[in-house]
Amino acid sequence: MIEMTVNATNGLIRADGEWPDCSLKDPISIVVLNLMPTRKTTELQFLSRFDDCQFDVQLTFMYPATHHFNGAPRKLIEKNYVNLTQIYHQQFDGLIITGAPVETLPFEDVDYWQEISTIIDWAKTHVKEKLFECWAAQAGLYHDFGIQKQLLPAKLFGIYTATKVDLHSPLTAGFDADYPIRMPQSRNTQSIINETHLPNGLRIVVSARQSGPMILSGDHTTYITGHPEYQAQTLAQEYQRDLNKHLPIQPPKNYFKNMAMGMVDYSWRTASTKIYENWVRLLVNRQSSLAVWPQAKAKQDISPV
Repeated sequence: MIEMTVNATNGLIRADGEWPDCSLKDPISIVVLNLMPTRKTTELQFLSRFDDCQFDVQLTFMYPATHHFNGAPRKLIEKNYVNLTQIYHQQFDGLIITGAPVETLPFEDVDYWQEISTIIDWAKTHVKEKLFECWAAQAGLYHDFGIQKQLLPAKLFGIYTATKVDLHSPLTAGFDADYPIRMPQSRNTQSIINETHLPNGLRIVVSARQSGPMILSGDHTTYITGHPEYQAQTLAQEYQRDLNKHLPIQPPKNYFKNMAMGMVDYSWRTASTKIYENWVRLLVNRQSSLAVWPQAKAKQDISPV
């Protein structure tokens, strides 16, 4: 694989000088709405994943302006991130919306729900492809198709291997029985999906018996129910966090090689890189096929928050 580069236009990692600032020629531009409380760690996860891909990528990190921050000084986020108002008239190749620790709340009770809805609508005319992960996937399925979510009997937590894969999808290029799709899951809820009666325009690409749908696709939108960006120790850190909070939690399934020694089976790394690489290839293909942006559509009434 050709070694390429990922750059960050902003973010906490860049501000602290912990990621090299490289000059890229015509990179794929992706805006990442980072809703995770571990913002800096999440930045590093996405930077590292895209750095393993074979395309030059530039990430811009975004925050919801209507969110009431608890774990980080608001001024620090405002200084190092952008919000929708600041980039409203810009075009990007892709949009990623991360997971968020709000999954047990009804969607409309999330303080930035209206802003999320506005961002999703804005993206229809300002980005070529969208990628929603974990809670954001559930939020996107609700926004786009009206699909509700439900609380699971116990947290779905661990590494799960796909048992059903649509090999005709561009998102699964390179995968087969000898190269399985594995993905971290860490969630207490799931979208209520009837796999035999899907809404028009929605397609299940990857699923597993234990976790249900893992990757779904819609109109230039990919919904991933897990966390392919997670690095080797992320689930171990979340497990310890929940233990410290005295939350009901079991060790992550299919994760530890030796739990007593903290040895992890990092079995999802290559699959995760391939998933992101396949998604970026969608952006590259659309970048070459679209000579101009559909400016007429961009005039529809979508106002920044």
